[in-house]
Amino acid sequence: MSNTCFDPNHDDAPNAAGDQLADPFRRRLLSAAVLGVSGSALAAAGIPLPALAASSGRAAGALQAFASLPAASEDAVRVANGFRAELLYAWGDPISDGPAAQADASDDAAAQLQQAGMHHDGMHFFPFLEQGKPSSSHGLLCINHEYTDDGLLHSDGMANWSADKVAKSKAAHGVSIIEVKRDRNGWQVVRPSRWARRISADTPCRLSGPARAHPAMLTSTDRWGEFALGTFNNCAMGFTPWGTYLTCEENFNGYFKSPPTPSADQKRYGISEKTAGYRWHEFDERFDLNRHPNEANRFGWVVEIDPWNPQAAPVKRTALGRFKHEGATVTLAKDGRVVVYMGDDERFEYIYKFVSRQRFQPGSADNGKLLDDGILYVAQFGDDGEGRWLPLRHGEKYPNGALTAEHGFGNQGDVVIRCRQAADLAGATKMDRPEWIAVHPHSGEVYVTLTNNSQRGNAGQPGPNAANPRPANVFGHIVRWRETGRDAAAHSFAWDIFALAGDPQHTDENKRGTVKGDAYGSPDGLWFDPSGRLWIQTDVSTSALNQGDYARLGNNQMLVADVGSGETRRFLSGPHGCELTGITATPDGRTLFVNIQHPGETASERSDPARPTAVSAWPANQFPNATGGRPRSATLVITRPDGKPVAG
Repeated sequence: MSNTCFDPNHDDAPNAAGDQLADPFRRRLLSAAVLGVSGSALAAAGIPLPALAASSGRAAGALQAFASLPAASEDAVRVANGFRAELLYAWGDPISDGPAAQADASDDAAAQLQQAGMHHDGMHFFPFLEQGKPSSSHGLLCINHEYTDDGLLHSDGMANWSADKVAKSKAAHGVSIIEVKRDRNGWQVVRPSRWARRISADTPCRLSGPARAHPAMLTSTDRWGEFALGTFNNCAMGFTPWGTYLTCEENFNGYFKSPPTPSADQKRYGISEKTAGYRWHEFDERFDLNRHPNEANRFGWVVEIDPWNPQAAPVKRTALGRFKHEGATVTLAKDGRVVVYMGDDERFEYIYKFVSRQRFQPGSADNGKLLDDGILYVAQFGDDGEGRWLPLRHGEKYPNGALTAEHGFGNQGDVVIRCRQAADLAGATKMDRPEWIAVHPHSGEVYVTLTNNSQRGNAGQPGPNAANPRPANVFGHIVRWRETGRDAAAHSFAWDIFALAGDPQHTDENKRGTVKGDAYGSPDGLWFDPSGRLWIQTDVSTSALNQGDYARLGNNQMLVADVGSGETRRFLSGPHGCELTGITATPDGRTLFVNIQHPGETASERSDPARPTAVSAWPANQFPNATGGRPRSATLVITRPDGKPVAG
């Protein structure tokens, strides 16, 4: 589709949010806002953006400073010339003054709860204030830990499975909050730190919004439907203008064992008797839906965490819907209402948007409640390049039926708990695995990665459509849209395809793609820096890396794109078996934090404990200070030796 309607250098006019945002900020508000809570609403409001101000007069998204990195297939991190990568925080590193990891993974659950979890994913940097300004050398990092490879997590893998192993596996899931600081020796984790904490699959979380106290949320241990134990499979994330972190529960279904014949609702969310092999149900009965049928309803939510209050319980914000949340990207509408964009990461699932009823009020202690009251929408992409946001509101009528008791939606709690079914009824567009969503800091345009869908057009499956134009879409693509009136709360939008990923040398024309510059496939992570450059991270499955359709594309990688010209350059490549995911920066743009997830992963996603480094020995093979014995997910620090901004 034509790209002519998309002008990345067009700044929105100031809007009504400006007067509100001119108020003094408390620490957490400024911490989040200074990194550009996606979109022109904050930029127009005059929030100080040092990195953005420094780029004044430079074309948004320009790639002059980035030399293209060749595709790589070695077991190491490689970064473009003129930049350097250093190790900061790997699986098993203490969050504060707890024990360090054992190379043979003999740590118990209690130790793991004081250490970095497994499989780092989405993250965000929250700066401290220093002399009234956001610091670029001191802050808190919130880091998701998505899932575990139990072949590496335990010395003997899944042999002799026990309650202790289940406890350790649950402890390795969730979120890390660590304090980090830069000194003359570079970036370090501050130890000890009063801010440091781990959130795991057993951490009590409050329930809020329309599903709170709903009959489908009640269990034998929570008869009022007010608290759920834990959060897990935390994938991507978001952050709010009031300085909190949003962690997103994705593939929660694989942890629960269903009856031999799952219910229609369980089946719609992929819950089965087989499970994904975590085996938690064998020693924690709440994961056995034969005994606790409502427990799975308490997962699949966006969870809000206040990093500045270690005593505060995380809050599951149920108004944002229940599905396999990839991320939760926050921006502001022109009138100051909060807007959250979200993707449901599974084949043929949907893209959602939540718009709060009330406006964001800087400094208000009640801002979190904005995520409890509003309208949830799902996207419908028209073949003519126009789209609509369909409200998922109790009582709403659609050609396929109404969101009423007649169709299983007796109230808004039913709508959000059975969000996928509500979107089905509304007639939303089935997408090719919606992943991360990013909002351009100048134009407000919204970009989403659709990582791949090899089943598109297969027998019995939906065929191609304008927004998902390729059958057997093994390489994925990136779609973007502009809200009508450049207002994030609009009910309609114009859309096009930014890029079809692929191999330009492929013998199949359908798989060559339209990428201008360095080729890539399976786009996943997505982030805009303050100058408007788009950073793209890939997640090619281990079973496909460096073979077949992907034979020429190398290991998973991170690229940077100019959205005006479409030019894309490879910036970083990862070690064997890894995914590139998670990206955030300091306010001055001089430090970029990037996560390497599951290095050494096998095609089965569970390693042989007798050969833990069979696929990868990273990071110990590249960074001498790293604990060895096993490959370890880790957070990297990316800087320039000359001290200039990386992402400014």
